[in-house]
Amino acid sequence: MHDLIIIGGGPAGLTAGMYAARSKLNVVMLEKMMPGGNVSITAEVENYPGTPNIGGPELVTQMENQARSFGLEIKSEEVLSIEVGAGTNGHTIKSDSGEYKTKSILIATGSSPRRIGCNGEEEHIGRGVSYCATCDGAFFRDKHVAVIGGGDSAVEEGLYLTKFAKRVTIIHRRDKLRATKIIQEKAAKHPKIDFIWDSVVEAIEGTPAVNNIKIKNIKTNEITDFKVDGVFVFVGYMPGTGFVPSIISKDEGGYIITDKEMRTNVPGIFAAGDITDKKQRQIVTACGDAATAIKTIEHYNEWYFEDEQYL
Repeated sequence: MHDLIIIGGGPAGLTAGMYAARSKLNVVMLEKMMPGGNVSITAEVENYPGTPNIGGPELVTQMENQARSFGLEIKSEEVLSIEVGAGTNGHTIKSDSGEYKTKSILIATGSSPRRIGCNGEEEHIGRGVSYCATCDGAFFRDKHVAVIGGGDSAVEEGLYLTKFAKRVTIIHRRDKLRATKIIQEKAAKHPKIDFIWDSVVEAIEGTPAVNNIKIKNIKTNEITDFKVDGVFVFVGYMPGTGFVPSIISKDEGGYIITDKEMRTNVPGIFAAGDITDKKQRQIVTACGDAATAIKTIEHYNEWYFEDEQYL
């Protein structure tokens, strides 16, 4: 039986893995893709302490190497389900490659980009619709692209796209951005960026690739055609809780509810990072959650399993 299984390999998972391995816990991380999470597709990270203006892929590579240096085992497996155990039987995790028994579980699967939900969106993914400027920006060199959203991610990615696109139009359903002031100021001053306010995208069109979107002004209800070559969507994220059993409490948005020690309502199951119900979803807060969680998990395992023969 493992001491701990970590599900997810983003900053929270990698930090937890480092702390757990360093504390000599019998720990395994399960990550269905490459470690790194959303940070691995972020062009530049300028607000992580001690590493100004570092590339996202570079930062997570450093995190992964550091965790592995303490002996963390990382397996490329997708978790399909969690079976909550009774008493000191521990919990069971089923993946696409096997089954694991463990005293504790840390869920750190983060979140994924939310869809607009308009006509034509799904059909045009990979044909002009993208959720990652770092991944796909270079395909739109000298093109006109629309960015949907008004938060930090939307504006930051819009700024990044100006490296390639000849014009970037940010479309937001409100009359002002929600992004932090410094990012707003950068965008407002940029000669390649313009804005469409109080508007939502009703449809994405083009055969086979995007060449037009229908925009609805939410104040006048007027719908207009707007010619673009690509659409980048940044309207928030959805928590990666598809495998999480219903017995684990979640908020209205589907994020896992924890206490300040990162405990869920189920003994032996913990959560950290962007999967949890929190106001700030940043790399630094994810790492802080993970460090807190590992200390809590150590205490839980020592207390709950102290009379078991496998200690």
